[in-house]
Amino acid sequence: PPLPYSGMVGGLSHTVRTTGFRSLYRGLAPTLIGSIPKAGIRFGLNAVIKDNLRDKDGKLTMGKNFVAGLGAGVSEALVIVAPVETIKTKCIETNSPFVAGLRRILKTEGLGGIYQGAAATALKQGSNQGLRFMWFNEYKQIVTNHGETEMTPLLGLFGGMSAGCFSTLGNNPFDVVKTRMQGTQAAARYAGTLDCFRQVLAKEGAAAFYAGVVPRLGRVVPGQGIIFMSF
Repeated sequence: PPLPYSGMVGGLSHTVRTTGFRSLYRGLAPTLIGSIPKAGIRFGLNAVIKDNLRDKDGKLTMGKNFVAGLGAGVSEALVIVAPVETIKTKCIETNSPFVAGLRRILKTEGLGGIYQGAAATALKQGSNQGLRFMWFNEYKQIVTNHGETEMTPLLGLFGGMSAGCFSTLGNNPFDVVKTRMQGTQAAARYAGTLDCFRQVLAKEGAAAFYAGVVPRLGRVVPGQGIIFMSF
């Protein structure tokens, strides 16, 4: 069925009007719980993969930086992001607190319900981190003249913000499919991740793959700026 609103402002207004202001914070608890181990896996594993991909001079190509980010992203997706995002999405859809939402998932769908949409999540996180680390490392090489000068916190902030913008615009279609696959009606609507892609394209057109890109940019860009400033 079509959404009862159009655009970010309409969605915000509809949510507050129908389910109250507090519903804007549904899904916050699983996000907070997963944020620390997710960041640890992402940056730690990215560093390990990069070290194993360096050539004899210790250098990395753009492609290798992408692969290192891809590997870290897929790993964090399967270990942390898939269950956290699934619980978050279902808590938001049902307007349920974290504990009540988790109990409902386990009771009605079993443990597998927590990993619903894992393949789509791996595609999203893998491409996300691949693009993000690739961009940031190339940016860092340019602004530091290949390591000859220090990168200031302000340059790190701008680099992280631009990496967040680049990755969001580059992989928003995967994010849309991931969110659809983790919804409470996904099992009844889609045969799998590829079927979800096909249905969205056939029924809603290519523009649907960029639904929600503006609020996502509003969240990702400043967040990645802060993260990479301290990286």
